[in-house]
Formats: sequence, structure tokens, C-alpha cells
Amino acid sequence: MTGEPLIQLEGITKTFGSGAAAFQALKGVDLTIERGEFVAIMGPSGSGKSTTMNILGCLDVPTAGVFRFRGVEVQKLDRDQRSLLRRRYLGFVFQGFNLLARTTALENVELPLLYRGESKAVRRAAAMKALDQVGLVPWANHTPAELSGGQQQRVAIARALATEPDVLLADEPTGNLDSERSVEIMELLRRLNAEGITILMVTHEEEMAAFAKTIVRFRDGLVERVDRGVLAAEGSPA
Repeated sequence: MTGEPLIQLEGITKTFGSGAAAFQALKGVDLTIERGEFVAIMGPSGSGKSTTMNILGCLDVPTAGVFRFRGVEVQKLDRDQRSLLRRRYLGFVFQGFNLLARTTALENVELPLLYRGESKAVRRAAAMKALDQVGLVPWANHTPAELSGGQQQRVAIARALATEPDVLLADEPTGNLDSERSVEIMELLRRLNAEGITILMVTHEEEMAAFAKTIVRFRDGLVERVDRGVLAAEGSPA
């Protein structure tokens, strides 16, 4: 499917509840994301950005509309097929790091490969490669308690990278960090994007969104505006 966009959303709606209690979180979202993009998704609380990210991450399904990933209509897949797509093509980074406290950085990074059933040798090699990508090989045998907040988030990013995903989905990845550590994480994400990984990031901070190539702004369950290239880069950190 040469030339096919990586992700296409067409007329995506999402309704929670039914009858008088029904709430329409998404009201017809159209969005195209190409391979290699770095997209920041922004919007006020209740705008639909988190619901959209859950659909993009195959954690939820739309009520109506078409969601294509690599040309495949995801809304037609069953739960197991969506789970397989998620494990094979997507990596997740969360605001809260979600590291296991009593295991080393290396063991934390190995986890998604353990779930895949990979051998110990394959897990170890892939985890060390991912830790190298985020500059944490010297801390491979340290537990989260022995790492700074910024280092813990780097471990979380390495864990997402270990499966070599096509897309990295980051939900407020700097939300628990100070400004200096936040910039370090954003510079890391920008470097990973330059190496070919597509990144989709939810953030409420304009300073962090400025690192992205594209900014998608949500309001009231719809895409209000998409700024690409020069528009997105206005005010971008040097």
C-alpha cells in the first residue's frame, strides 16, 4: 500500500451511554497522519482528544466512522486482532511512568517482550538496544527508586521502543516533570522522530507542543484546526 497514509480517521464519532444519559464525545472527526509525523494533540478538558487517542491506540472503538491503520479498517477487527495490532505496531508512554518498583530498568524494558513470549536472549538484546537509544545503558541495573523522574520517563520510553513500534503514543509525557527535564524528554522524542518513529502526543502545554511538526487542536468533539510545518514551528524551541 505504497503512498497510503499511516492513519486515517473519517467521520469518527464516539457516544458513551444511551438514551437521555448519552454523551457524544466525538462528533465526526476527520484526520490524516502520515508516516514520520510528530503530532501534538491539544484541547481543553472534554474536547475529545483523549477519546481520540484511545481509539488511535486501539484501546477503544468508534461508534461510527472509519479508522484505517496501514490501510486496514481497524473498526472491523475483533478484540484479539486489535490487541495483536497494538502489540505489534504501537508503543505507549504515560504521564505516570508505570514502572514496576522492585525491578531494574532493564527488566522493566523487557516486559512487553516477555508478554510476546520472546526468549530471554532476545528480550535482553532488544531491551539493551532501547536503553541505549535513550542514553540509559549505565543505569540498566538500577531500580526506579534509584533514578530521577526524567530517567524514569526515559525507561518508560525505552520500554515502548523495545518492540520497535511504528507509532509511539505519548499521553502527557512531561506532566510529572520539571521544566528542565521536560525539555530533555521532548528533545529525545524529537530525535526519535528524526530516526523514523511516528509520534502522537497529547499535551496541554504549548511549550511542549512546539517541539512537534504538527499540532492538532480539538474542541467540542471535533478537530478545530490543524497546524503543520511552519505554523506548528512558530515559537518552537531552538
